[in-house]
Amino acid sequence: MDMQLPHAITKLSHATTDRRQRARLDLLCSDQLSASLSTAQNAVWLRMHPAPRPSFNRDLLRDLATYCRLLHDSGGLLEREGESSPIDYVVLASAVPGVFNFGGDLALFMQLIDSRDRHALLEYGTACIDVLYRNYCGHDIRATTISLVQGQCLGGGFEAALSSDVIIAERSSRFGFPEILFNLFPGMGAYSFLERRVGRQKTEAMLSSGEIFSADDMLHCGIVDVVCEDGEGEAAVQRWIEKTRRNRNGRAGIAQARRRVCGIAFEELKDVVEIWVETAMDLTARDLKLMQRLVSRQDGVARLDGLH
Repeated sequence: MDMQLPHAITKLSHATTDRRQRARLDLLCSDQLSASLSTAQNAVWLRMHPAPRPSFNRDLLRDLATYCRLLHDSGGLLEREGESSPIDYVVLASAVPGVFNFGGDLALFMQLIDSRDRHALLEYGTACIDVLYRNYCGHDIRATTISLVQGQCLGGGFEAALSSDVIIAERSSRFGFPEILFNLFPGMGAYSFLERRVGRQKTEAMLSSGEIFSADDMLHCGIVDVVCEDGEGEAAVQRWIEKTRRNRNGRAGIAQARRRVCGIAFEELKDVVEIWVETAMDLTARDLKLMQRLVSRQDGVARLDGLH
């Protein structure tokens, strides 16, 4: 049984009846996000549908932060009409056909670089790593986090997927970091997440090539965990949950051990964001022109998918 959130939630804390708390919950069903609860599998699904293009704009980041706080504050248990439902799985997906996420808000980047606004650029980058780090930590509720990739997963979108414990991708999905093409690098966790998965050499090769990889490529090198046929993504997530749920507690423990042994500290991500800001501030007019071309291509995809 699937229930839309936040209407499925009537109790998160003693403050649930507070008007401000209800307003917070209402943000979960925003113009850019929709959440649902699968009580059959104890899974919360979050689907992104940002506009005007499928990237991490400031409004989407704000709503994601609210969603992350909700999961954290739930203590891993949602209650509805006196019945409790544990949160064992948290799934991140996209409601935009053919696109998981294009990543950073390049139009905003150009604006802030042109105005030399380091503070605002750092603020944006920090907002990105805040939500990714919460997902990386399983929202502190011992939930297994899953990214379902259906379509293009680029730049910051790829970083978001990498922050999950498990990545399941449809076969036509494409992954990559195009930032090097306009003389930048992905600064919101890519190096940290990838290095822990595949080591320094493969990480730097991916970040510096600008190459786009298939889902099978990512499966072969150990970045993607499951590849399914197109159109079967949600069913593949459900199958993975059913296959692994008997030993979920052990798997959650393994994930916690992994974070301790190969852990990523928030301070590490923050330091890299600061390096990214300084690198962005050194971009030339030619680099920004190349960035604008990529924005125009993203806008074309958005129009084709009916986002405008």
